[in-house]
Amino acid sequence: MRTEITKKSFDGQHFYIGIDVHKKSWKVTIMSEHYEHKSFSQDPDAAILSNYMHKYFPGGIYHAVYEAGFCGFNICRQLNCLGIDCIVIHPADVPTTRKEKLQKTDKADSRKLAKTLRAQSLSAIDIPSRELEADRALVRQRYRITKDLSRVKNRVKSLLYQFEIIIPTRFTQAQTRYWSRPYLDWLKSLELEEPSLKLVIHNYISEGEKLRQEVLLLNKQIRQLSKEERYKKKYELMISIPGIGFLTTMFILTQLGDISRFKRLDDLCNYVGLVPRMWGSGEKMQTGKMIKRGRKDIKIMLIEASWIAIRHDPALMHKFNELSVKLHKNKAIVRIARKMLSRIRYVLINEQPYCIGVC
Repeated sequence: MRTEITKKSFDGQHFYIGIDVHKKSWKVTIMSEHYEHKSFSQDPDAAILSNYMHKYFPGGIYHAVYEAGFCGFNICRQLNCLGIDCIVIHPADVPTTRKEKLQKTDKADSRKLAKTLRAQSLSAIDIPSRELEADRALVRQRYRITKDLSRVKNRVKSLLYQFEIIIPTRFTQAQTRYWSRPYLDWLKSLELEEPSLKLVIHNYISEGEKLRQEVLLLNKQIRQLSKEERYKKKYELMISIPGIGFLTTMFILTQLGDISRFKRLDDLCNYVGLVPRMWGSGEKMQTGKMIKRGRKDIKIMLIEASWIAIRHDPALMHKFNELSVKLHKNKAIVRIARKMLSRIRYVLINEQPYCIGVC
């Protein structure tokens, strides 16, 4: 009889679990609706936490939260499969006092997470499927290797400048930026007094050529991914938009996932980071530069695409000209990028191709 009472004693009660995740251990705080149970450390294993909750609070309703970071979303998926309703949040969304910033510990972080979860004041991050997360990794890999290639090219230019080696005027800026064959042949044929300098330049060239081959391979893989059934229709809709190429399309599609999760355009703009800083008090309201939070990579791609779009879409060109009267062109193009994002959302939600010239 006593065992039966214990099993039924937590039926319908809610328990809130804050997890400060680390590679070798988790700091866990458990709270009920009215009291704090305890804080403890455990091995980084979702099954251990699930067994603990079912052992000491059988019949309860379990909720858990942790901050997004190096561990990704697998912990969340595992806990959900084990009967614990888990969410992942952006670290910047956790309310933090000045005292908590000055006295930051794993225990304090886990308690803070559990408290805010119990207060229901947290906004969860969308959890992608493993398949979508893998697709993102592929597209992001191309983006990162391209940045590595740019760094190698810049290092070569810095080295030439350092040793006062002047690039001939016959090479255009585009040739030196994209490493044209004549430019590479010139680099390889440089007559240098210092053997070590020649070796350094050749090593950079070798590294750059390997990275360029990797980029070409990734381009083929991403293009093949765009032909998959889950992307094919959306891909065809997206490339109908002026300025949007296949790489930008696949980056946006894999990053946004299901576009319907953004209920309003403002939600999508906040996610990307195409919103200004704002200060308001009384009747005063000031706006500043764009917020740093958001998907910087998508933001850059949209702004670059907007410069192309205004040359091909009369409606966007007209809007850009209007804005340029009041604003600097670099600020005006950000407004166009926001309109581009609005049109991307419309095309994907309504499954209609882009119409050039429509305001």
